Amino acid sequence: MRVAIDTGGTFTDCIYLKNGIPAVIKLLSTPDDPAISVLEAIRRICPGHTPEIRHGTTIGTNALLERKGARVAFVTTRGFEDSIAIGRQARLDLYNWMATPKPCLVPPERRFGVPERVSAEGEILLAPGQQELDRVAREICASGAETVAVSLLFAFQNPENERQVAAALKPLGLPVSLAHEILPEFREYERGVTVVVNAYLVPKAGSYVERLESAIEQHDGALYVMQSSGGIIPAKLAAKEPVRTVLSGPAGGVIGAHRVAQLCGIQNLIAFDMGGTSTDVTLIDSSGPRITNESRVSEIPIAVPMLDIHTVGAGGGSVAWFDRGGILHVGPMSAGADPGPICYGKGQQPTVTDANLVLGRLDPELPLAASVRLDEGRTCEFMEKNRGPIASVEEFAAGIVRLAETEMERAIRLISVERGHDPREFVLVSFGGAGPLHACSLARALAIPRVMIPAMPGALSALGILLSHIVRDYSRTVMISVGNGPAQSTGGEGLDYSLEPHFAELERTAKADFERDGLSGNVTRSLDLRYAGQGYELNIPAGPEMLESFHRAHGQRYGHRDEHRKVEVVNVRVRMTALAEPPQFLQRPATEHDLLEALIKRKRVMFGGQWFETGVFDRERLQSGDRFEGPAIVHEYSATTVIPPGSKVEVDDYSNLLIAV
Repeated sequence: MRVAIDTGGTFTDCIYLKNGIPAVIKLLSTPDDPAISVLEAIRRICPGHTPEIRHGTTIGTNALLERKGARVAFVTTRGFEDSIAIGRQARLDLYNWMATPKPCLVPPERRFGVPERVSAEGEILLAPGQQELDRVAREICASGAETVAVSLLFAFQNPENERQVAAALKPLGLPVSLAHEILPEFREYERGVTVVVNAYLVPKAGSYVERLESAIEQHDGALYVMQSSGGIIPAKLAAKEPVRTVLSGPAGGVIGAHRVAQLCGIQNLIAFDMGGTSTDVTLIDSSGPRITNESRVSEIPIAVPMLDIHTVGAGGGSVAWFDRGGILHVGPMSAGADPGPICYGKGQQPTVTDANLVLGRLDPELPLAASVRLDEGRTCEFMEKNRGPIASVEEFAAGIVRLAETEMERAIRLISVERGHDPREFVLVSFGGAGPLHACSLARALAIPRVMIPAMPGALSALGILLSHIVRDYSRTVMISVGNGPAQSTGGEGLDYSLEPHFAELERTAKADFERDGLSGNVTRSLDLRYAGQGYELNIPAGPEMLESFHRAHGQRYGHRDEHRKVEVVNVRVRMTALAEPPQFLQRPATEHDLLEALIKRKRVMFGGQWFETGVFDRERLQSGDRFEGPAIVHEYSATTVIPPGSKVEVDDYSNLLIAV
């Protein structure tokens, strides 16, 4: 038996198989100690024994966002101590004279240099002396550091000096993160910051995973953790390298959306995941979910493989507020699980969820997940107190929704239009507790023709974790030219002959790691390619068509291509995958029944500033083949779907809602 548990800012979502069919439980999260809600979910699902637990956690994400990680000491080659603070010279906001400095997790007094040097080819030019290593160890001990990040220049080519530093620091008893183990790639800034983030998270996220694993193992269970790259890893590795889990929950949502869309024959989709705190959007085409090594979380670059997810601070719990000029804003602050939105009974600041209740899209008479009932009277009272210069509570609520949807629309444009994709060629797959409330409105704004609301949308991230494979990623910087020119002959399956040894070595390491865990897996090869002289790369599958694939991808991304220009292989990558046994999704063929059996009530709901008489349907009573038109509300345990006037809904054989907007 497998149980997948995704802890979010407001709810903890749990998916498990009941008689072969996925079932869902939602509990209120316990932000002070997420393990409480996780263990409570396990107790409810399987009292007396613990199966395999797959976990998506926000511990690392929240520690980064709230800057509540550990005190890190950063050790690097002497003269480069400030590289993690200097960073790149690119300005995200070119004309902002008041731009804040780049965030740095390590203050100057905890940055230490070691006299050592390795050449770009991996030759040791200067080995660190024992006296200098002892000095650095004493200074780190005196600095009050709780954890250490070590990133020496060119250690990815030859890690010997980095190993010596680690050996010298071992007597301190502090966790030590080594760059050549976490990210053996070039770019000293991104590599250094990534290993700093790992060290920053190890004491908090790592100890949380270890504590949870210990509690689960006491009942003969096993714990796996979701990675940001879309696969799960054993808990022991996640505790050692928590930097790989900072987008754990959103990654589960991407995998879940992709798998349920594949069941329906949908290849091109935009995954839209709106929860209580934030909204995550991802574009997926026929090649599957995209992996990137250029992610930024809380303005901090993280260069380990991650799904290409764009996040904005607009969720159901996003707080509405007025600036000094009387202008309304929504987010990025969130009410979270405590105190939560006004309608949950504790909060006093208006949120997007409160606005949806005022507009009639949520119903106080119908319970939400975790048996939450919404307090409409309290909501209207506090909305009235906080509406500022806006004429009425209804206009205030409509403005909140409009601003939140504008922010989400901008996010979808960024991953589609701004990257050369036409959103009209995609299906918007919407999930998360709040996503289906806004999906149709966003689709209309972006001219996306169809929306899909999967079954159990409020727990799709947990479903994605349940369906995920065990995955490990391996990489190495090689800097080899291929393509045009006299020194770039290719051999073997279209690969440059000098690439094969690098792939073979990575695969040997991958197979050894999997064998230690009693696993066997499939190998996938890819390369990071760029035109000679460029600063950034595109990841392309390895094989005989890699050059043509690169030219085509470059043309789509940047609008131009040059088949006569020299191409460089910057990094080689290997992904090892152990396939998980998939659950059986039950198909329910169409049957004759009266649609009115699913109608709960009729009520007034506001759309576009006007009130409409609207039917509210119980999703559990809808059956395959049912068709109806908006305006309508579809209520279920984990989410509420809003269907505006003019939209047409059909229920498919897998209980998904397919909406023509």
